[in-house]
Amino acid sequence: MRIVGIKKSDGPVLVGSLSDDGTEVAVMDTLEGFWASPAKHLAQVPSGPVFHVGPVTLVPPVPQSARVVCMGLNYQDHVNEGSFRDEELPEFPTLFARWPTSLSTDGAAIPIPSGEDGLDWEGEVVAWVGSRLVDATPEEALAAVVGYSTFNDITSRRAQKRTSQWIMGKNGDRSGPIGPMVPASEVGDLVNGLRVETRVNGQVVQCGSTAQMIYGVGETLAHISRSFTINPGDLLATGTPAGVGYARTPPWLLNPGDVVEVEVEKLGVLTNHIVDNLQRHVR
Repeated sequence: MRIVGIKKSDGPVLVGSLSDDGTEVAVMDTLEGFWASPAKHLAQVPSGPVFHVGPVTLVPPVPQSARVVCMGLNYQDHVNEGSFRDEELPEFPTLFARWPTSLSTDGAAIPIPSGEDGLDWEGEVVAWVGSRLVDATPEEALAAVVGYSTFNDITSRRAQKRTSQWIMGKNGDRSGPIGPMVPASEVGDLVNGLRVETRVNGQVVQCGSTAQMIYGVGETLAHISRSFTINPGDLLATGTPAGVGYARTPPWLLNPGDVVEVEVEKLGVLTNHIVDNLQRHVR
Protein backbone atom coordinates (compact mmCIF):
# COMPACT_ATOMS: atom_id res chain seq x y z
CA MET A 1 0.00 0.00 0.00
CA ARG A 2 1.22 3.50 -0.88
CA ILE A 3 -0.57 6.42 0.78
CA VAL A 4 -0.76 9.83 -0.90
CA GLY A 5 -2.69 13.05 -0.66
CA ILE A 6 -4.79 14.39 -3.53
CA LYS A 7 -6.40 17.76 -4.08
CA LYS A 8 -9.00 18.87 -6.55
CA SER A 9 -9.16 22.55 -7.38
CA ASP A 10 -12.41 23.04 -5.50
CA GLY A 11 -12.11 20.64 -2.57
CA PRO A 12 -10.19 19.65 0.55
CA VAL A 13 -7.14 17.41 0.61
CA LEU A 14 -8.10 13.74 0.56
CA VAL A 15 -5.95 10.76 1.53
CA GLY A 16 -5.95 7.56 -0.44
CA SER A 17 -4.08 4.52 -1.69
CA LEU A 18 -2.13 4.84 -4.95
CA SER A 19 -2.57 2.01 -7.42
CA ASP A 20 0.41 -0.17 -8.35
CA ASP A 21 0.73 1.52 -11.73
CA GLY A 22 0.43 5.00 -10.21
CA THR A 23 -2.57 6.02 -12.30
CA GLU A 24 -5.39 5.96 -9.73
CA VAL A 25 -6.02 6.85 -6.09
CA ALA A 26 -8.69 5.08 -4.02
CA VAL A 27 -9.85 7.52 -1.35
CA MET A 28 -9.77 6.59 2.34
CA ASP A 29 -10.89 9.83 4.02
CA THR A 30 -10.25 13.54 4.26
CA LEU A 31 -6.84 14.58 5.54
CA GLU A 32 -8.25 15.34 8.98
CA GLY A 33 -10.27 12.14 9.08
CA PHE A 34 -7.30 10.00 8.11
CA TRP A 35 -5.02 11.39 10.84
CA ALA A 36 -7.77 11.07 13.43
CA SER A 37 -7.33 7.30 13.15
CA PRO A 38 -4.51 6.38 10.75
CA ALA A 39 -3.98 2.82 12.01
CA LYS A 40 -7.65 2.00 11.41
CA HIS A 41 -7.55 3.36 7.87
CA LEU A 42 -4.34 1.48 7.03
CA ALA A 43 -5.95 -1.77 8.18
CA GLN A 44 -8.94 -1.37 5.85
CA VAL A 45 -9.48 -1.60 2.11
CA PRO A 46 -10.25 1.91 0.81
CA SER A 47 -13.99 2.30 0.26
CA GLY A 48 -14.15 5.83 -1.15
CA PRO A 49 -14.26 7.05 -4.74
CA VAL A 50 -11.41 6.36 -7.17
CA PHE A 51 -9.75 9.28 -8.96
CA HIS A 52 -7.44 9.22 -11.95
CA VAL A 53 -4.16 10.93 -11.09
CA GLY A 54 -4.14 13.25 -14.11
CA PRO A 55 -7.14 15.47 -13.18
CA VAL A 56 -6.09 15.77 -9.51
CA THR A 57 -2.93 17.08 -7.88
CA LEU A 58 -0.83 14.79 -5.72
CA VAL A 59 0.21 16.50 -2.46
CA PRO A 60 1.95 15.29 0.70
CA PRO A 61 -0.72 13.93 3.09
CA VAL A 62 0.57 16.20 5.85
CA PRO A 63 -1.67 18.20 8.22
CA GLN A 64 -1.12 21.96 8.16
CA SER A 65 -0.29 21.82 11.88
CA ALA A 66 2.35 19.08 11.46
CA ARG A 67 5.94 19.43 12.62
CA VAL A 68 8.68 18.09 10.35
CA VAL A 69 11.66 17.34 12.61
CA CYS A 70 14.87 16.43 10.82
CA MET A 71 17.95 14.63 12.12
CA GLY A 72 21.36 15.87 11.05
CA LEU A 73 24.64 13.96 11.21
CA ASN A 74 22.97 10.59 11.82
CA TYR A 75 25.34 8.42 9.75
CA GLN A 76 28.96 8.20 10.90
CA ASP A 77 30.30 8.17 7.34
CA HIS A 78 28.42 11.42 6.64
CA VAL A 79 29.84 12.97 9.82
CA ASN A 80 33.34 11.95 8.70
CA GLU A 81 33.04 13.57 5.25
CA GLY A 82 32.02 17.02 6.46
CA SER A 83 33.15 19.88 8.66
CA PHE A 84 32.15 18.00 11.86
CA ARG A 85 34.60 15.12 11.36
CA ASP A 86 36.96 16.22 14.16
CA GLU A 87 34.23 16.84 16.73
CA GLU A 88 33.11 14.37 19.38
CA LEU A 89 29.82 12.63 18.67
CA PRO A 90 27.13 14.39 20.74
CA GLU A 91 25.06 12.51 23.29
CA PHE A 92 21.81 13.65 21.66
CA PRO A 93 20.89 13.88 17.97
CA THR A 94 21.23 17.14 16.08
CA LEU A 95 17.70 18.26 15.21
CA PHE A 96 16.34 21.02 13.00
CA ALA A 97 12.92 21.92 11.62
CA ARG A 98 11.21 22.08 8.28
CA TRP A 99 7.87 23.71 7.67
CA PRO A 100 5.24 21.57 5.93
CA THR A 101 5.04 24.22 3.18
CA SER A 102 8.57 23.23 2.07
CA LEU A 103 7.41 19.69 1.26
CA SER A 104 6.62 18.54 -2.27
CA THR A 105 6.11 15.27 -4.10
CA ASP A 106 7.62 12.92 -6.64
CA GLY A 107 7.99 14.76 -9.95
CA ALA A 108 8.06 18.26 -8.46
CA ALA A 109 10.39 20.88 -9.92
CA ILE A 110 12.80 22.18 -7.25
CA PRO A 111 13.93 25.81 -7.77
CA ILE A 112 17.36 27.09 -6.77
CA PRO A 113 16.97 30.08 -4.40
CA SER A 114 18.67 33.33 -5.37
CA GLY A 115 22.21 33.61 -4.06
CA GLU A 116 22.88 29.87 -4.25
CA ASP A 117 25.34 28.25 -6.65
CA GLY A 118 23.15 25.16 -6.72
CA LEU A 119 21.42 22.70 -4.42
CA ASP A 120 22.70 19.65 -2.53
CA TRP A 121 21.02 16.26 -2.26
CA GLU A 122 20.39 14.28 0.92
CA GLY A 123 18.57 11.01 0.34
CA GLU A 124 16.92 9.56 3.42
CA VAL A 125 13.88 7.99 5.09
CA VAL A 126 11.01 9.79 6.82
CA ALA A 127 8.97 8.22 9.63
CA TRP A 128 5.29 9.18 10.02
CA VAL A 129 3.89 9.33 13.55
CA GLY A 130 0.32 8.07 13.97
CA SER A 131 -0.49 8.67 17.64
CA ARG A 132 0.17 11.27 20.33
CA LEU A 133 3.45 10.97 22.21
CA VAL A 134 4.24 12.66 25.53
CA ASP A 135 7.23 11.55 27.61
CA ALA A 136 7.25 8.30 25.63
CA THR A 137 9.66 5.41 25.99
CA PRO A 138 11.61 4.42 22.85
CA GLU A 139 9.41 1.34 22.55
CA GLU A 140 6.20 3.39 22.75
CA ALA A 141 7.54 5.90 20.27
CA LEU A 142 8.55 3.29 17.71
CA ALA A 143 5.15 1.61 18.05
CA ALA A 144 3.51 4.95 17.20
CA VAL A 145 5.17 5.06 13.77
CA VAL A 146 2.57 4.12 11.16
CA GLY A 147 4.64 4.42 8.01
CA TYR A 148 7.81 5.43 6.20
CA SER A 149 8.59 7.34 3.00
CA THR A 150 11.50 8.06 0.72
CA PHE A 151 12.67 11.65 1.27
CA ASN A 152 15.18 14.09 -0.20
CA ASP A 153 16.31 16.79 2.22
CA ILE A 154 17.45 19.13 -0.56
CA THR A 155 19.64 21.82 0.93
CA SER A 156 20.74 25.36 0.11
CA ARG A 157 24.27 25.11 1.49
CA ARG A 158 25.19 28.79 1.36
CA ALA A 159 22.14 29.77 3.42
CA GLN A 160 22.65 26.80 5.76
CA LYS A 161 26.24 27.67 6.59
CA ARG A 162 25.83 31.40 7.16
CA THR A 163 24.93 30.75 10.81
CA SER A 164 24.95 27.90 13.32
CA GLN A 165 21.20 27.44 12.73
CA TRP A 166 20.24 25.43 9.63
CA ILE A 167 16.60 26.44 9.05
CA MET A 168 17.29 28.95 6.25
CA GLY A 169 19.10 26.34 4.19
CA LYS A 170 16.51 23.64 4.81
CA ASN A 171 13.25 25.33 3.85
CA GLY A 172 13.59 26.38 0.23
CA ASP A 173 10.44 26.28 -1.87
CA ARG A 174 9.48 22.66 -2.69
CA SER A 175 12.90 21.53 -1.39
CA GLY A 176 11.55 18.60 0.64
CA PRO A 177 10.14 16.08 -1.85
CA ILE A 178 8.57 13.11 -0.12
CA GLY A 179 7.32 9.86 -1.59
CA PRO A 180 4.14 7.92 -0.78
CA MET A 181 3.83 6.57 2.76
CA VAL A 182 4.29 2.81 3.04
CA PRO A 183 2.74 1.26 6.18
CA ALA A 184 5.26 0.35 8.87
CA SER A 185 3.89 -3.20 8.89
CA GLU A 186 5.20 -3.62 5.34
CA VAL A 187 8.59 -2.07 6.08
CA GLY A 188 9.78 -3.43 9.42
CA ASP A 189 12.37 -1.85 11.72
CA LEU A 190 14.93 0.43 10.08
CA VAL A 191 17.69 -1.08 12.23
CA ASN A 192 17.42 -4.20 10.07
CA GLY A 193 18.73 -2.12 7.20
CA LEU A 194 17.01 -0.57 4.18
CA ARG A 195 19.25 0.35 1.25
CA VAL A 196 19.31 4.10 0.55
CA GLU A 197 20.65 5.18 -2.85
CA THR A 198 20.77 8.63 -4.44
CA ARG A 199 21.47 9.19 -8.15
CA VAL A 200 22.16 12.41 -10.06
CA ASN A 201 21.55 12.17 -13.79
CA GLY A 202 21.76 8.41 -13.42
CA GLN A 203 25.08 8.38 -11.52
CA VAL A 204 25.08 6.89 -8.03
CA VAL A 205 26.25 9.50 -5.50
CA GLN A 206 25.02 7.97 -2.22
CA CYS A 207 24.64 4.35 -1.19
CA GLY A 208 24.05 3.44 2.45
CA SER A 209 21.86 1.45 4.79
CA THR A 210 19.54 2.56 7.57
CA ALA A 211 21.32 -0.02 9.75
CA GLN A 212 24.18 2.52 9.90
CA MET A 213 22.10 5.19 11.66
CA ILE A 214 23.63 6.46 14.91
CA TYR A 215 20.37 7.43 16.62
CA GLY A 216 17.28 5.23 16.18
CA VAL A 217 13.77 6.35 15.33
CA GLY A 218 12.24 5.21 18.63
CA GLU A 219 14.87 6.75 20.86
CA THR A 220 14.85 10.03 18.91
CA LEU A 221 11.06 10.40 19.00
CA ALA A 222 11.12 9.59 22.72
CA HIS A 223 13.77 12.28 23.23
CA ILE A 224 11.67 14.83 21.33
CA SER A 225 8.51 13.89 23.24
CA ARG A 226 10.14 14.96 26.49
CA SER A 227 10.33 18.54 25.17
CA PHE A 228 7.07 18.84 23.25
CA THR A 229 4.04 16.75 22.36
CA ILE A 230 4.28 14.82 19.10
CA ASN A 231 0.95 14.58 17.30
CA PRO A 232 -0.48 12.33 14.59
CA GLY A 233 0.82 13.48 11.22
CA ASP A 234 4.16 14.75 12.54
CA LEU A 235 7.24 13.50 10.69
CA LEU A 236 10.82 12.56 11.56
CA ALA A 237 13.44 12.68 8.82
CA THR A 238 16.18 10.26 9.81
CA GLY A 239 19.32 11.73 8.24
CA THR A 240 21.47 10.98 5.21
CA PRO A 241 24.47 8.71 4.51
CA ALA A 242 27.77 9.88 3.02
CA GLY A 243 28.09 11.20 -0.52
CA VAL A 244 26.61 14.70 -0.38
CA GLY A 245 27.78 17.20 -2.95
CA TYR A 246 29.34 19.96 -0.86
CA ALA A 247 31.87 17.57 0.73
CA ARG A 248 33.33 16.50 -2.62
CA THR A 249 36.50 17.86 -4.23
CA PRO A 250 35.54 19.92 -6.12
CA PRO A 251 32.05 20.45 -4.68
CA TRP A 252 29.22 19.14 -6.86
CA LEU A 253 25.84 20.85 -6.66
CA LEU A 254 22.56 20.38 -8.50
CA ASN A 255 21.90 22.87 -11.29
CA PRO A 256 18.96 23.57 -13.62
CA GLY A 257 18.25 20.56 -15.81
CA ASP A 258 19.67 18.01 -13.35
CA VAL A 259 17.54 15.07 -12.30
CA VAL A 260 17.94 13.69 -8.78
CA GLU A 261 16.54 10.33 -7.67
CA VAL A 262 16.38 8.78 -4.22
CA GLU A 263 15.58 5.08 -4.01
CA VAL A 264 14.90 3.34 -0.71
CA GLU A 265 14.36 -0.39 -0.46
CA LYS A 266 10.66 -1.23 0.13
CA LEU A 267 9.71 2.47 -0.15
CA GLY A 268 10.28 3.25 -3.82
CA VAL A 269 11.94 5.84 -6.03
CA LEU A 270 11.54 9.61 -5.69
CA THR A 271 12.46 11.61 -8.82
CA ASN A 272 12.74 15.40 -9.08
CA HIS A 273 14.29 17.87 -11.47
CA ILE A 274 16.04 21.13 -10.72
CA VAL A 275 14.96 24.47 -12.21
CA ASP A 276 16.22 28.03 -11.95
CA ASN A 277 15.01 30.66 -9.51
CA LEU A 278 12.71 32.24 -12.11
CA GLN A 279 10.51 29.15 -11.88
CA ARG A 280 9.88 29.35 -8.14
CA HIS A 281 6.25 30.29 -8.82
CA VAL A 282 5.69 27.34 -11.19
CA ARG A 283 4.46 24.12 -9.59
